[in-house]
Amino acid sequence: MSDDSGGTAAEEIDLIASGIPELDELLNGGYVRGRTYLVQGVSGTGKSLLGQHFLRAGLDRDETVVYIHGEESRHDILVNAARLGIDIQDAEFLDIGPGTDFFAEDKSYNLVEATEVESERFTQDIKRVIEDVDPSRILIDPITQLQYVERDEYQYRKRLQSLIRFLRDRQVTTVATRTHDRSRAPQTTHDDFESLSDGVIDLYLDERERRIAVPKHRGLGQVDGTHGLEIREHGIEVYPQTIPAHDDRTFDPELIPTGHESLDGLLGGGIERGTVSFVSGPTGIGKSTTGAQTLSGIVEDGGTALGYFFEESIDQFVHRSEALGLPISEMRAQGSLGLIETEPLVRSAEEFDQHVLNQVDEHAPDAVFIDGLSGYQTSLQGDDQRLVRRLHGLTRVLKNRGIAVIITDEADRLTGIPEATSTNTSYIADNIVFLTYVEVDGELDRAIGVVKKRLGDFDSRFHRFSIESGEGLVIQGPFDNVRGIMGGSSARRVPDGSNQTTHRS
Repeated sequence: MSDDSGGTAAEEIDLIASGIPELDELLNGGYVRGRTYLVQGVSGTGKSLLGQHFLRAGLDRDETVVYIHGEESRHDILVNAARLGIDIQDAEFLDIGPGTDFFAEDKSYNLVEATEVESERFTQDIKRVIEDVDPSRILIDPITQLQYVERDEYQYRKRLQSLIRFLRDRQVTTVATRTHDRSRAPQTTHDDFESLSDGVIDLYLDERERRIAVPKHRGLGQVDGTHGLEIREHGIEVYPQTIPAHDDRTFDPELIPTGHESLDGLLGGGIERGTVSFVSGPTGIGKSTTGAQTLSGIVEDGGTALGYFFEESIDQFVHRSEALGLPISEMRAQGSLGLIETEPLVRSAEEFDQHVLNQVDEHAPDAVFIDGLSGYQTSLQGDDQRLVRRLHGLTRVLKNRGIAVIITDEADRLTGIPEATSTNTSYIADNIVFLTYVEVDGELDRAIGVVKKRLGDFDSRFHRFSIESGEGLVIQGPFDNVRGIMGGSSARRVPDGSNQTTHRS
């Protein structure tokens, strides 16, 4: 509905920055001026720090801001914030916590309850500082300081409603923090403020990772789900989950040759742009070498590529590859191949996704190589199912940009093909190249074959291969007259050989 001036209610919303751009993204633009927000989580999740970013953003815009605190002193707040590069010393401070005289003196109250005296004092102090300073932003850290001085839940809720209306009438944007007690039942009287707030930001912390979620943002909505959060030397960093955009891009299945004639023969000419290829097999079979061979071929054909490593160092990868005759160092020096090593347990999947996408924006590669799906799951913070979903989101975004994605994945069996991928990720794959060991007539051979290809023709037979010094991946002839390779049992020769067959899916 339009108002008399022709504007709409939505146009009257004035968005202000939270001080963390990625949090603004989760809030669909930022905080709404004049509204009240609750930031909650267990101790140590970064609630106060998130509020301090909010105040700093106001100071950067020459706004007047007020920090109402009740647990830490002004001195401690400033020292702790400064250690993370957040300077809020120009903020107005109001301490509503008990001073040292509370411990030293024996105070008594006559005729009225102590809670009523304290509650009225807090109310008057807050009202006075707001009227005197006329702030644009207020941080109340924590809001529970007000609850402690109310005589019952009803009075606490009335006090909150009155405070929120007073702040909204003056167009003061307010962030309030609250600590969750792990020992409390999920439904408590604390939920009064959650229902009264215009927005709620939840912070999580367990032994492996930090997370952030916005379950409520009145009027604007929010990006649902949980997202990555880290506290680093410059404060809080937020990493929204990667959500593929639905666009009208026309799929162009242009083939990218791997530069290896025999491997291209198995793949029907190579791998297509905008597809995901898995190279699977047991440990030590040659998955990384096959990936390196593919990267080398793409670059030698005039393309560019990025490689990410979870299970070995870059130096080790380069040394092994060059021993096999692949000029990886030369390609890196030319700028056509970028290699990045990911340290264990220091990133969320969302942070890794953002790191990849930033580098993709910078380098515009033809291919992205992720070496080690099991290492991806070990090195990144989060449970396996969420990591798989985040990998799916990342690969979809890369596919939409026409980038070929190559991922190595470790099988848990030495022989045979029990499952195409190790972690129920086969639905992500457009192509699956499987490497395995096979025993034939008492001798151990290596076999390579394409077990899935969504686009185009491919050679459905398993071929012998080896890894040779100075030559790299050497693919030999097919296992004619041999059965049992996929089943994992000892393969045996049969009198009647089978001819090459071609599959199309």
